[in-house]
Amino acid sequence: MRLSILLLASGRGTRLGAPIPKAFVRVRGVPLVVRSAQRLAQLADDFETILAVHPDDRVTHVAALLEALEAAQVRTIVDGGDTRQESMRHALQVSDPSRELVVIHDAARPFFPLAAARTACARAQVIGAALLAIPAPDTLKHVEDGTRVAGTIDRTKVWLAQTPQVIRRDVLLKALAHAEATGFEGTDDVSLCERARLPVEVVLGDRRNLKITSREDLALAEALAAQDDDDA
Repeated sequence: MRLSILLLASGRGTRLGAPIPKAFVRVRGVPLVVRSAQRLAQLADDFETILAVHPDDRVTHVAALLEALEAAQVRTIVDGGDTRQESMRHALQVSDPSRELVVIHDAARPFFPLAAARTACARAQVIGAALLAIPAPDTLKHVEDGTRVAGTIDRTKVWLAQTPQVIRRDVLLKALAHAEATGFEGTDDVSLCERARLPVEVVLGDRRNLKITSREDLALAEALAAQDDDDA
């Protein structure tokens, strides 16, 4: 498989309450964006990694990490946009058009399962798009106005989306064109395919593949990183 990996790190991460953008917060001394890039570099033998960052972060944070990012085989850095979709598009535009599969990943998810991600790549090559996800573990309530329970949602049909998400390049270009034509802004990448009625397959992810959002997540990330570092 020949992959274009788009690593998205342009969010501000305000919910984390850190003094710096989330992607550059260190877990056991290593910034999240570097940890994610290192793991992505194990995904396949033939790949390119393009990092999308907020323009303000290039001098203040990225410059100090260039050596570590290069060691993780990040060769290209682009300015992210105001939305996830725009950041993804900016990275896609400079990617190698001959690479059939596009892998899109959140910098704040450094613990994704490699085997499942490789399966997602294989399935996307056949189906067109695939994502890692896990079944919803808890009872889900439909709440109106933030307070009143309107009903219980059948959790057997609800999965929690993760990344990486993998989309065949021809499918992604078609989905992006449809989103732009209809003014659709997706909260994740495969939702563009869903909107264009293009098939998407789910691959079982892992609860360790958390998106680090809160202080509590950081504490768990430290424990997960210690396990990963010991296994390395």
